[in-house]
Amino acid sequence: MSDHLIVFDTTLRDGEQSPGASMTREEKIRIAKILERMRVDIIEAGFPAASPGDFEAVRAVAETITDSTVCALARAVGSDVDRAGEAIKPAVSGRVHTFIATSPIHMRDKLRMQPDEVVEHAIKAIKRARQYSDDVEFSPEDAGRSETDFLCRVLEAAIDAGARTVNIPDTVGYNLPEEFAALIVELMERIPNSDKAVFSVHCHDDLGLAVANSLAAVRCGARQVECTINGLGERAGNASLEEIVMAVRTRQDMFSCDTRIETKYIVPASRLVSNITGFPVQPNKAIVGANAFAHEAGIHQDGVLKSRETYEIMRAEDVGWAASRIVLGKHSGRNAFRSRLAELGIQFSTEEKLNSAFARFKDLADKKHEIFDEDLQALVTEQGLEHANEHLRLVSLKVCSQTGETPNAAVVLSVNGEEKRAEASGSGPVDAVYKAIDSVVGSQSELQLYSVSAITSGTDAQGEVTVRLERAGRIVNGHGADTDIVIASAKAYVNALNKLVSPSQRTHPQSGQAI
Repeated sequence: MSDHLIVFDTTLRDGEQSPGASMTREEKIRIAKILERMRVDIIEAGFPAASPGDFEAVRAVAETITDSTVCALARAVGSDVDRAGEAIKPAVSGRVHTFIATSPIHMRDKLRMQPDEVVEHAIKAIKRARQYSDDVEFSPEDAGRSETDFLCRVLEAAIDAGARTVNIPDTVGYNLPEEFAALIVELMERIPNSDKAVFSVHCHDDLGLAVANSLAAVRCGARQVECTINGLGERAGNASLEEIVMAVRTRQDMFSCDTRIETKYIVPASRLVSNITGFPVQPNKAIVGANAFAHEAGIHQDGVLKSRETYEIMRAEDVGWAASRIVLGKHSGRNAFRSRLAELGIQFSTEEKLNSAFARFKDLADKKHEIFDEDLQALVTEQGLEHANEHLRLVSLKVCSQTGETPNAAVVLSVNGEEKRAEASGSGPVDAVYKAIDSVVGSQSELQLYSVSAITSGTDAQGEVTVRLERAGRIVNGHGADTDIVIASAKAYVNALNKLVSPSQRTHPQSGQAI
């Protein structure tokens, strides 16, 4: 039998450190639920010490998830460990993950600590974490640039202190596959108590090698891989969960281990994370990109028609691509709607929420003849956004745009239940709409990103708009979808403004904490 390769998903923590990808409590729960259905072993839900909002989000995930272990990150600082331990208390299975930097440059320039102090902090943090859970993970941050002798010392001490998983991070994406593999082998051979802990890897993609480094380490004995949906993460991102899982599953001739992942939820999870964060998936992205199973060249098409295996090394259906993408229409009933959403990994906590989503579906079906899976994902995301943010709401919008004339927009917004009207002109219809909204809200924010994409094909496709706003160093994403691209743009802008003005909206977790 193959060994079990543990999948540690950090989309909700490290993935969230991408500028603009900060998630609300409700959004984290939605993603955590589909990760649980996918049978992810460990879900790293956040960094509780970052803010009260992050603490509450981690605690909510811990209260919701029953089949996966819920993990919280903490620096090797007593107060951080306590916050992480408190956050995971409700979990059926909880883990505390603590870390401290071990590379010379980090110890000298960031921590301003001597090696002996680093070891002492690591031991104290692990012992403190053991008061909250027997499942403790330790990471020497920037292990990829650390001195091997010191890594052996600190990891041996960590295992002695009670760490049952030791994670080797290539924090800055510096290593090459053969180099990283050799490091894993040397550590496992030189550390006397290495057999008492699971060796894990956490690789970043700064040189485009995160997946390659992770797989090289797995082949050399690592039995936990830390990764994210769509490779989301700070800077160039993390190792991609879908690529690692399918590489190991497809090449069982090269790997003596396998994951327990239900791969049919990979594409739905990818779409959900993309919708919530506003980070689109590039068409040529492996496994989950729109072109991942498309064939343009005549020779390729001919081969696939004769035998799929000529050019496809895995089945599209196995990772969640539907054999037929057209699923519903305006004559579809509530049960068909509920069933298709369940197949996509979407479930509603109450009948009221299902009814609200079904009403939205019927409205959309009146606008476009064919409803695709991507439309359903966007519809549910839209509903979640509006329920989570009630401070501002778009009531109505009227835009006039014609050749030779300056575009003009008239908007009606509900601000804390009070309707307010405004008009403005702009260089284009979207510019006019945004100026009209700003005249009501006075956000004083800077628009850093405006992105439009078609959710599906066809002239009646919904347009999906992502905007990124920055104010006083705080970055938020807004999302909107509609068959009218100007309305979608207004929805996205209002959604982003809600995140900026909401007093309960937590700050972005990126505060120099990374592994």
